[in-house]
Amino acid sequence: MMEQKLQVFLLLVISQTWVVVYSNNQDFLGLKSLEWKNTPPNWGRKDPCEAKWDGIDCIDTRVTSVTLSSMGLEGQLSGDIEQLTELQTLDLSYNKKLTGPLPQSIGNLQKLTNLILVGCAFSGQIPGTIGSLKDLVFLSLNSNRFTGLIPPSIGSLSKLYWLDLADNQIEGTIPVSRGNTPGLDMLLHCKHFHFGKNKLTGSIPEKLFNSNMTLIHVLFDSNQLTGNIPSSLGLVKSLEVVRLDGNELNDTVPANLKDLTNVTELILSDNKLSGVIPNLTSMSGLHYLDLSNNTFDKSDFPSWISTIESLTTLIMEDTKLQGPIPVDLFSLPNLETVILRKNKLNGTLDIGTSHGSHLNLIDLKNNEITEFRNSDEVNGIDIILVDNLICQETTESKANYCNTSVVSQLTNSSYVTPKKGCVPSPCSSDMISSPNCQCAYPYTGSLNFRAPSFSDLENTTYYQILENSLMTFFQKFEVRVDSIALSNPNKDVSEYLNIKLEVFPSGRDSFDRQEISDIGFALSNQTYKTPKTFGPFFFIADQYESYADSIEVPSDKSKSSKTSTGIIIGAAVGGLAAVLLLLLAGLYAFHQKKRAERATELSHPFGSWDPNSSSGAVPQLKGARWFSFEELKKYTNNFSAANDVGSGGYGKVYRGTLPTGELVAVKRSLKESMQGGVEFKTEIELLSRVHHKNLVTLVGFCFEQGEQILIYEYIPNGSLKDSLSGKSGIRLDWMKRLRVALGTARGLSYLHELANPTIIHRDIKSTNVLLDDRLNAKVADFGLSKLMMRDSDKDHVTTQVKGTMGYLDPEYYMTQQLTEKSDVYSFGVLMLELITAKKPIERGKYVVREIRLAMDKTKDLYNLHSFIDSNIGSGTRLVGFEKFVDMAMECVGDSGVDRPTMSEVVKEIEAIMKLAGLNPNADSEPTSTSYEYSSKMSSSNPYGEEAFDHSGTFPPSKIEPQ
Repeated sequence: MMEQKLQVFLLLVISQTWVVVYSNNQDFLGLKSLEWKNTPPNWGRKDPCEAKWDGIDCIDTRVTSVTLSSMGLEGQLSGDIEQLTELQTLDLSYNKKLTGPLPQSIGNLQKLTNLILVGCAFSGQIPGTIGSLKDLVFLSLNSNRFTGLIPPSIGSLSKLYWLDLADNQIEGTIPVSRGNTPGLDMLLHCKHFHFGKNKLTGSIPEKLFNSNMTLIHVLFDSNQLTGNIPSSLGLVKSLEVVRLDGNELNDTVPANLKDLTNVTELILSDNKLSGVIPNLTSMSGLHYLDLSNNTFDKSDFPSWISTIESLTTLIMEDTKLQGPIPVDLFSLPNLETVILRKNKLNGTLDIGTSHGSHLNLIDLKNNEITEFRNSDEVNGIDIILVDNLICQETTESKANYCNTSVVSQLTNSSYVTPKKGCVPSPCSSDMISSPNCQCAYPYTGSLNFRAPSFSDLENTTYYQILENSLMTFFQKFEVRVDSIALSNPNKDVSEYLNIKLEVFPSGRDSFDRQEISDIGFALSNQTYKTPKTFGPFFFIADQYESYADSIEVPSDKSKSSKTSTGIIIGAAVGGLAAVLLLLLAGLYAFHQKKRAERATELSHPFGSWDPNSSSGAVPQLKGARWFSFEELKKYTNNFSAANDVGSGGYGKVYRGTLPTGELVAVKRSLKESMQGGVEFKTEIELLSRVHHKNLVTLVGFCFEQGEQILIYEYIPNGSLKDSLSGKSGIRLDWMKRLRVALGTARGLSYLHELANPTIIHRDIKSTNVLLDDRLNAKVADFGLSKLMMRDSDKDHVTTQVKGTMGYLDPEYYMTQQLTEKSDVYSFGVLMLELITAKKPIERGKYVVREIRLAMDKTKDLYNLHSFIDSNIGSGTRLVGFEKFVDMAMECVGDSGVDRPTMSEVVKEIEAIMKLAGLNPNADSEPTSTSYEYSSKMSSSNPYGEEAFDHSGTFPPSKIEPQ
């Protein structure tokens, strides 16, 4: 009886404690309701954010990220996942025992940006509710068991960048928009269409592609598609990889396919394509071409192929080729593989004496070759002439090239990452010796490349490049990796290159769960970018079981021993636990009280800066002073309409006059647009420590009576945007625009290299560049800026993405890793805006992409006449224009490491100005009344702009990732 009472008492105490701790934590309940097997051991009863559960990331007290790749999870994805309403990333990749359908309620995760379920066993129809995830950027559902149709609602995901549904059992046609029904043709910002290895039927709709798309990968290989290749495909000039092989496509290849001059891999094999073999002369960057096994018309060997110097691989098996093979084909400098089996090629095979040094295989099996001219001079090249006329001659039949035992290295390689100057010792258990001869349990899996640009699998240089790339990435990613090993490169039946990957831990013999989660996410989320030679990839991981933090579970036998003693001890311990739980409940309540007090303190960070204290004033912030609200009312004539010089979504700006006669701009925030107190304090502290002639000076601030007010020096000529748009009445000619660019660049260079600590502005745009009375540029609005602490090894800050549409660095958006090069990208967009006087995005067109497509360096002004602002100076020679454009395009390069630093930009603009006969160190002339600029600024005022988002919620649909 006593034991029963004790149990009831314990249950009551535990339940009460549970209520105290978790009654308001819906994220905890949402995670626990998933009911997966094999969740990490630290998924206990403590708050997931405070206890830092493995695979869980939070902002404040809300779960924003669940990344649990390779955890061995078992079960289904419960509909209760919808309780995680702040969730932005869900990555459950490489859990091969996660099964069942995706719940319809997944569409309620309105803030989800990444849904990554690679290499699981999910099945059933992909729910149409997925189209409700308006912020979704990554959708990777490849290598599962999904069936049914592609939901047309995916076409509603206007921010989608990555769409991978490959390697499933998806059926039906490719959906395009009709009336109010969306379709995949609406995904204008998407870069990746990966649909290979499914059961798609019907034709590829002509409407699927259009010239506004930014696709780089179109992969529809190994489906059941029929009909013709749509000519609209030739309109997507950004394409780099096209795989349509393994279908039943027919009709002729559209003539405009040759317009895809960025394509490096084109694979159209194993279809029923007819007509003449397409002339692809203009595809000068083509590396890999496979037109095999189609029904083309009989033709001589196409002469244009010999002009494509980038070609590494030519495969035209069974394409009805006839006649001799031109000798100049084999002199292509990068050529590795030529496969022309099952044709009617005849005459003499002559590979010349100056064939490319990379050539390793010529397979002409089953043709009509009668002679091999320089057979004695061939060295290191596999020649296969089996089933040709030459091999029927008695004198030649025993030659190596007639030997049926010759096996090419096209489909496999024996490569293994070599040891790095060490001798491995025997490893115990199932450990493996790393390239550094350290015994450990590596994280393993298969890297699968869908369209590599090379075919010589025996060329070790490729693997060394990949190894170096992986190690560099892991070092930058700050995962404790000792080394990586690659082995067993081979091509499967789909011509995918598969390579085994082993990642070895550093400093111990195992990874912990968080490290495995981090590595898995980096590979599933495509954070790691392979060298371009390897093309699009996906990773399938093996289950990792040897965790450094694994907990040994007692056997059933040990559990059952001495049961009666256990009950007695358990009762005693239970009583003590009850008391402890009560104490813990009290401590938790005390902790919550303190936490609330801290939150209150954070919401009023200036509380200790009491202007009525004995010190008499708020402490000075390196030049910025505290103003009372009553003072500012006086200086602005009670914030009168006469002193209103602009407004935006954040509030209004007023002109004020200090007792000294100094003019100031008083930026008063609206209640609904205020920052948190901590962010406001950070902005003030940051602004007060930067002093440069090309940065707007902060005079002071006010934080009282529920007000957030910043007081700046008064800049009379408004923002750069006002001048470019004509609102200010100031016309900027070419020389003045060069000075504006230089001033802005100098201000940024100071922030990046001379401020201590250095600062990333994070919101460079034309509304945040102000022009003083001499039209000197001053960078303003540091509300989104980020400090870079140089006492660490990091060259980036991992942070939530913030910025303004059109100016935001796509690499920062994709990786959330902020660097100075993110500002450089934004400045590059600003340089293009100085040329065009247009917004970065107008009518759905992105200025970076439009100029990149239109540029022709062989023509005057790079053929950009239609983009140049007419107010730049009619009839004026734009000295240095081309160099200016070159620098702008370097700044907006795809990869941050390829962009210049701001100090390098400064030097280049100075050089351009000197070329134009200007002194880069001289100030501009004072503005004349002839400019007729308005004394009252426009609504998009210069001290901040309505697109500025203090909350950090950035609309990625306006981004066009590169």
